[in-house]
Order: sequence, then C-alpha cells, then structure tokens
Amino acid sequence: MTFLHGKSTVVVTQSMALLPVRLKLIVILLLVCQLLCSTIAFGSVLDKDEEEFSEELLLKPLPDRKVLAHFHFESRAPPSISFGRHHHLFPKAISQLVKKFRVKEMELSFTQGRWRYEQWGGFDPISSNNAKPPGVELWAVFDVPQSQVDASWKNLTHALSGLFCASINFLESSTTYSAPEWAFRPDSGNLRYGTLPREAVCTENLTPWLKLLPCRDKAGLSALMDRPSIYRGFYHSQRLHLTATGSSSQEVDSGTVLEQTLTVVLQPISWITGKSYVDKANSQPSWSISSIFGRKVNGKCVLAKSSNVYLQFEKGLVGELKNLHKENANSETNKLASKDFLSYPSFELSVNPDKVFEEVDNLHSKSTSVLYEFSVEKYNDSHPLDLGLTWKIPVVWSCQQAPLHASRFLMGSGNERGAIAIYLKPTELSEGLKKSNIVDKSCELRVNVFQVVPWYIKVYYHTLQVFVNQQSRAVADVMEKIHVSPSKDKISPGVMEMILKLPCGLESAALNLEFDKGFLHIDEYPPDANQGFDIPAAIISYPDFHASMRFSEDGSLDKSPLFSKFQEKSLVLSYTEILLVPLTTPDFSMPYNVITITCTVFALYFGSLLNVLRKRVDEEERFLKSNAGRKTGRLSTLVSKLSAKLRGKPREPQPSTTASSSVSFKLIFKVLLVSGIAICWQYYFG
Repeated sequence: MTFLHGKSTVVVTQSMALLPVRLKLIVILLLVCQLLCSTIAFGSVLDKDEEEFSEELLLKPLPDRKVLAHFHFESRAPPSISFGRHHHLFPKAISQLVKKFRVKEMELSFTQGRWRYEQWGGFDPISSNNAKPPGVELWAVFDVPQSQVDASWKNLTHALSGLFCASINFLESSTTYSAPEWAFRPDSGNLRYGTLPREAVCTENLTPWLKLLPCRDKAGLSALMDRPSIYRGFYHSQRLHLTATGSSSQEVDSGTVLEQTLTVVLQPISWITGKSYVDKANSQPSWSISSIFGRKVNGKCVLAKSSNVYLQFEKGLVGELKNLHKENANSETNKLASKDFLSYPSFELSVNPDKVFEEVDNLHSKSTSVLYEFSVEKYNDSHPLDLGLTWKIPVVWSCQQAPLHASRFLMGSGNERGAIAIYLKPTELSEGLKKSNIVDKSCELRVNVFQVVPWYIKVYYHTLQVFVNQQSRAVADVMEKIHVSPSKDKISPGVMEMILKLPCGLESAALNLEFDKGFLHIDEYPPDANQGFDIPAAIISYPDFHASMRFSEDGSLDKSPLFSKFQEKSLVLSYTEILLVPLTTPDFSMPYNVITITCTVFALYFGSLLNVLRKRVDEEERFLKSNAGRKTGRLSTLVSKLSAKLRGKPREPQPSTTASSSVSFKLIFKVLLVSGIAICWQYYFG
C-alpha cells in the first residue's frame, strides 16, 4: 500500500509540474493572436477608405430607332499593408493578378458587332472609351523593368485566358502584339497592345465577367443582363479596365480600381405607336426596361454603395425637341430650365425622376444634354422599377461626331500584291473649323494614325502617298511625326504611327500603302484559311479634341463613378474597319488524296502478298479434288461403270487437269500482279 500510495504521489507531483508549462503555452498563443489582431487592425486603420462597389445604368435613345444601354460597375480596393489580405467586395482573382504580374493599368474588351459612328456618335465619352473593334482587344502597362515586360505580358495573357474562358493566350506570340511608342496612349511606358479580330464572343465570356461582381447576376442592375436580350443586339461590348492606384511593393498592397462596363445597342421588340401622328418613318419606338431586357429592376445589390438608373437626352435631341416645342407653342421664348423640360408634350416618362440635370461647360454645341436620375434604393420586388419612354410626335436628330469620319479598304487584285487605303472625310463638327479657317489660314487639324499589320502582309512604307482634296501632296508637307517598325518574318508585326497636319477646311484626305502578300507554312494556316486573314482595325485619334461631360455645377454628381469618369477628358478616337485579305492557300485536299491512294496501294500489295505466301498448293489441289468428287455424284459413277463393262475395259479415274491447271493459272496471275505492283511502286515512289 505504501508503494502504491507513493506511486500515486509521484504521478500527482508530475501533473502539477506539467500544469505551468501548459499555461505558459496558452498565454504565449494568446499574446501572438493579440499581436496579429493588432497588426491587422493597425493595417486597416491606415487604409483611407474601405472597399466600395457601385452600379449604374445609363439609357439613351439613338437616332436610328435603337436604344443604348450602358452598364457601369466599379469596385475599389484601397492600399493596405497587410500581406495576403482578405477582400470583402473586390474580386480576389483580379487582386492576385495585379500583384503577381505588377500590372499598372490594363484594359480588356470582348466585342461583337461594329460601332456605327455616323448614327451613334463619335464625340462623347461612351464612343471614345467603350466603342471597341470586333473580337478581343487587350493592352496593359507594367511596372517592371523593360527586360521583363514581354515575359509579364505572356504570363498575363495565359492568366486572362483561363479567367475569361477565351483564346487570349494566342496573344503570347510575338507576331500578335506590338509595343506602341506614342500614338496609342501617350506617356505610357512598358505598354503592350494586341488584338484578336476573329475571336467569337458568347455567354462563356460573359459568365466569368459577371462572377467578378459581388452580387453576380442575381440581384441589382446586373440581373437585367438576360442573355438572349443582350446577344440579339446590334452591338455589345463587355469591357474591363484596371488601374493600380499605389506602388506595387512587397510591403504594401497597391490600391486597385476595377471598372466593368457593358455597352449594348438594342432594338425594342414592341412599342406603342403615337396617337397624334401617323408618320411611322420618322417615329421613334416607345420602350421600357421590361421591353428591351425582358425584366424589371427589383432593387439594388445589397453590397452596392450606390445604385442609380439614368436616362440621357443628348444635345441634338434636346435641341430638336425645343425647336418643335417652340413651333407648336408659336413662341420665341428663351430656353427653358431643365426642370421645365418634363412638361414638353413630345414625350412622356412612366416614372417621375428623382433629379434632373443639365449639361454645363459645353463648348462644341449650342444645345446641352439633359439627364434624368432614378434611384434604385426605393424599389423592391413588390414595387419594381420599369422605366418607360413614350414618344408622341416624330423626332429626327443626329449625334455629335468626331472631326473626321475614317474608313479603310483594300485596293488591287490577285494573290500577289495590293494596297491599304485610309479615307478621311469631314463631318458636321468640321463646319466650325472651316469657318475658323476663313479667318485664320494657318488653322490645322492634327490626326493620329496607329496601324498594326501582320508579318505576312509585307508593307512597303516608302510607298506612302497622301492625297488632300483629291490632290497628291508631299509627305513632308502633311507629316508632323512618324514612327515605323517594319515587320519581321514570323517574329513581329509591322507598326506604323504618324501624326498628320491637315487643313481645317479639307474636303477629303486619303493615305495609300502598297504591300506584298507573303507565304505561310502549311502548319501556320488556320482551319478556315480559305475565308482569308484579318488585318486589325486602325485607330484614328485627334490630339486637340477631348470628350467630356459635366452635368452639375454644385458637384452633386461627383459621387457617381460613371459621371466622374465622364468628367475626365478622354481623347476622341475611332476604329476603322477590319480588313479581310485573301492569301495564297494550298490545296488542303491533296494530302488527303495522297494518303488515301497510298493506303489503298499498300493494302492491295501486302494483302495479295500475304495471301500468296500463306497458302499451300498441295492442300489446295486436294481440296479441289475432293470438291470435284463430291460434285460428280452417284449417277455419274454408275454411268461410268456401265460404259466400262460394255466396252470390256476397267474404269479409269477422271483426271483433275482442269483443277490443277486453274490453280496454277491463278497462282501465276497473282504472282505477276504482285510483281507488277511492286515494280510500279518502286518506279514512281521509290
């Protein structure tokens, strides 16, 4: 008992000795957790703002009986010193992409259709920033040394290809991207630019784009994105613009602004015909949100800081409505206030707006735009927002266009050589420039031209010809600056950047460049090679013209990310058409024919040879004799015996010369056939 008691005493003593060690470990763990929490709290305190998300929708009627819908989503992540931070609203995939590849600025667009500058305008922030060429366009600016830019670009294309389920990884090849100097985006070092004109855009690209939103397409304005409604439109472009607002260092995570836009041009399915007129040729269709999207706005995304719907009447429409109102009222009053614009009998809104704004600081037009704001916060499932516009009289107007309208086309015929022509003609905006040119003869219009040509289109840049008012001009007289990077076979494309100085009163201008068509290896042809090869769209910009819109002097719209973007001066630019060039294409059916006939000859040769080698002549003769004996039958045997008795001679067996002769003839024929085939094969293909 004493031993047991002593043993128990020893156990209790050991447990008492271990207890302080456990307490020490617990205290240490608590201190570490408190230190981490304080570090995270300290890092969050240093953040100036929290993560924010906003959603906005801009609706605008167009002159050609269509409606423009522009969705704008913005997510902001402020700089933070915490490493591997957890994002509440900002998409983690984009944050990792910025930090890993040190992206300073990036823009990616998926576009189907072509923006019609003559009907839909070209001198406003939407057309300058969101009108993109068909297919995929990607450009990025990297915060890395010059030697690492190409490697970062290739890695970025692969990451974006997997993120958006597209063929963006094809842009990793040096033959598909370029490095513009100054014509595309001035003062942007380490810039790379690439396009895929033939990339098809479908729902598998829109779905990952929507997954970057906090509410995806389940709530808020993004719930209006019905796939059939969007993809039956005349034009749609989904765009992602990324900007790093801080330094991408190892200690501090840079702040990031993610701007997602979806621009759609739709034709209303049904409309209410006006009662006061019967001129359907000039009548504008009446529409509502439910008629163009098939859905209503059931409220905002609960994670959005702001959610608004805007209806914009542009300058030309407002001026035309005011003229019609004056004609109907037979009055010569001054222009009315923006709030009185609702009382015009020419149209009717199904929902009263919360606010009405009128554009200010408009320098290029006498009339101003009018903007109606509808807050989505006061709407819900039981009381959805279904904004509708009903026209009561026919209205005809035109959108404000860029100084020049640019178009591009091919000249020449055949598969050997050709020429690229860029044609510029003046628009309505050029009328004011013509008037100023009468007073000031030194008035000049500067035009930037940026063009990328694939390497198999061998452009001769010394053949550049410039025509002004259908008269040939010396290149030095109209050229202010030019930078040319000739293409290298299977290495890099050709790049041309130039600044033209054209007179303000020009009637037309044209540029011509001759080229030769190269030859591709059979492995370099795409599956649809007979369709032709695409030359990416050229970019025409005007350095002296900037598009911006400002709707209030008191700054009430400054909190709106959409109109804060519109207030920034954006360079007026436009994209030309994509050219389709037919190249010399080989007959891809010839390899199939060669393979087919070769396999047939081999089958006949080896089949006949193996058939001859595996057969035995003696066994075949015995087989033929047995078959011949079976065919004679009993009747023939009895007849032969009877004839032998009558003649008094013994019956002789029938010879099998026929069978043996046929066997030997077949054998000789097969051997000769195989030998002839072998000789022909050796003669023609050996």
